Amino acid sequence: MQVSVPLENGFLADEYGKYAPASAMLAEHPIKSFPIKISGAPAATRSFALVFIDFDSTPVCGFTWIHWLAANLPATMTTIPANASRSLADQLVQGKNSNAGRLVNGDPRISTGYVGPQPPDKAHDYTLTVYALDTVLPLTNGYWLNDFIHASAGHILAKAEVTLPSRA
Repeated sequence: MQVSVPLENGFLADEYGKYAPASAMLAEHPIKSFPIKISGAPAATRSFALVFIDFDSTPVCGFTWIHWLAANLPATMTTIPANASRSLADQLVQGKNSNAGRLVNGDPRISTGYVGPQPPDKAHDYTLTVYALDTVLPLTNGYWLNDFIHASAGHILAKAEVTLPSRA
């Protein structure tokens, strides 16, 4: 299985991160998710899930930052359009990002769904992992990453990762 996201000059396009236009910001955070193409998923795939995280955040805030969790995307949705987190919210289940954590005290309007990269110190490499699953997971909106890990155990047919650099 393969996953791809278009880059501009080697970085995630500005409209999906720190330099997004005001129309794609909420509570001073970028909320327009980027397009994703999935190919070569196993024939038995019933749904897709994705995890978008920043391991480079650890020296900055002390933990890996979760930017987007989504599950139960239909197996037929191999092209995920830009802004799917908002425009297709009724076709997927979205988990809590790191703005939902008690240590962050984030705005509840941006604690679930996509919140784009805003690297404060230098360019960061973000990791998008897409999972092909043999079932639809018993998750509801607002699930946590650990809920996904437990629910997906034994159901992952394939996974693909791509590194998405975003500029500071």
